[in-house]
Amino acid sequence: MADHAANAAHAATAEHPAYPVGLRLKGRRVVVLGGGQVAQRRLPALIAAGADVTLISPSATPSVEAMAEAGEITWTRRRYEEGDLADTWYALVATRDAAANAAASAEAERTRTWCVRSDDAEAATAWTPATGRSEGVTVAVLTGHDPRRSAAVRDAIVEGLRDGSIAAPTHRARTPFVALVGGGPGDPDLITVRGRRLLAEADVVIADRLGPRDLLNELPPHVEVIDAAKIPYGRFMAQEAINNALIEHAKAGRSVVRLKGGDPFVFGRGMEEAQALAAEGIACTVVPGISSSISVPGAAGIPVTHRGVAHEFTVVSGHVAPDDERSLVDWASLAKLTGTLVILMGVDKIDKIAEALIAHGKSPDTPLALVQEGTTASQRRVDATLATVAETVRTQEVRPPAVIVIGDVVAESPDKLTN
Repeated sequence: MADHAANAAHAATAEHPAYPVGLRLKGRRVVVLGGGQVAQRRLPALIAAGADVTLISPSATPSVEAMAEAGEITWTRRRYEEGDLADTWYALVATRDAAANAAASAEAERTRTWCVRSDDAEAATAWTPATGRSEGVTVAVLTGHDPRRSAAVRDAIVEGLRDGSIAAPTHRARTPFVALVGGGPGDPDLITVRGRRLLAEADVVIADRLGPRDLLNELPPHVEVIDAAKIPYGRFMAQEAINNALIEHAKAGRSVVRLKGGDPFVFGRGMEEAQALAAEGIACTVVPGISSSISVPGAAGIPVTHRGVAHEFTVVSGHVAPDDERSLVDWASLAKLTGTLVILMGVDKIDKIAEALIAHGKSPDTPLALVQEGTTASQRRVDATLATVAETVRTQEVRPPAVIVIGDVVAESPDKLTN
């Protein structure tokens, strides 16, 4: 009998599907009954919609309680009572009391209040779709009695909009942009969602050698890809030539992405490019990226901080040796720190760096790891100590790009780690 009833309900849904509509709830009264997990999931969207939310429940999860303490919702600490839905535009019924749920649902029916029930979808007058958003577009999916499928369809559409695999041309004129995008440490999956979307919208991409190169293969054929390492310099220095290319394409009305490895502002010269654009009156967007200083050690199983071992980590550039007059790094102070030291661009100077740290008091036995081509299929980890690293780099033929991690956290790595 139960299967027959379920099939009948499903047939009724197929014959009369739900009518989709977007509720504009700003400043309008919404009542949520029950402060459990359902409320915890649904309340943020109601708050974001600007609804005047009243929660009626004798208890709530810590997250829901925090919303009340922050003044985002009004919490009435008791059970549902007849009349609670007066002057209410929308109600979410999600208590564990079946009788209270039925009574609230009946009140909603009498007062013509759209009502969602978490315990009995068929008794509800409204359903909550699986919802996602991407740059001003709201995707809401209803599949009747299959919420997992709704969520899967929602996720596929939103991901497609974000990464550009679903073409969604706008009928309004698009405003050209310039974006300095951090591509992350190398694995194309580690670029941010926003960075991937801007790549999909670009007319021109000026890419670094250390950026996530695999992403360039996904670009449409009309996109002009410029290898920053091969820009003709002429009378300009390399960075000046890159700045001029950004300015030239921006002034031509093109959407330009400067795709950089890691984060634009972590040894990425992003500020130099932003300043050059600003000097020409060109605004730009900075999209942060996952820095190799934390992601590459993590991918190799090395925590840059660890309870009882390291309460700090310091990131420095190693492209200038400690004995070079151009160096801005206080190696003597770094040698005295007890935390983790992460060195970028330091493979060819690691012998002098190790010598300087030891000379300033760092133990020669301090553990050290070099992670080459981190987060990519070619990732390789080589362990050493400050005393042995110079010889290890030579015999193991460690080559850039590689991140160097110095400190006791190196010894804390788990035996097995999958990426």
